[in-house]
Amino acid sequence: MKRILIALGLAVAASAAISSPVMAEKPGHMAVRNELYLNSVSYDPKRDPEADLKVAIEKAQADKKRILLDVGGEWCSWCHILDDYLASNKGVGDAFAASFVIVKVNWSPDNKNAAFLSKYPKVDGYPHFFVLSSSGKLLSNQPTSPLEQGESYNRERMLKFAKAWAHD
Repeated sequence: MKRILIALGLAVAASAAISSPVMAEKPGHMAVRNELYLNSVSYDPKRDPEADLKVAIEKAQADKKRILLDVGGEWCSWCHILDDYLASNKGVGDAFAASFVIVKVNWSPDNKNAAFLSKYPKVDGYPHFFVLSSSGKLLSNQPTSPLEQGESYNRERMLKFAKAWAHD
């Protein structure tokens, strides 16, 4: 009986965290921090990345940040691991939020965003980062695999990445 009550208490606590104003639930994994992403907490094939980039440029210039294009899809397990990692590792999530205006760009069979992504180097795996200046100029082309460790991400490498690109 005690185990059931503890489990119920954890479920209630998790439910409260998900309903927090800075968290949004994504099916199949933990809550994602809304303030991390400019456009969406999911890789939405219906979004217009050109329009999202225009808004990101305005926000990045106003906030003196760089832009991080996070290319991936809802089908991508490592994309969900990345979202979960940034949500559950507040220090790393905060470093990313301080350095970047993050724009999710969908790549999926439904919408490969080929015209938009043709402006950038070829992507060989997902998720994939493109770091842009606040004016939208490509600064770096970064696969996320060097940031991984085991079945998650490496805290020091993630912090180093975010801090390396801080301030425009």
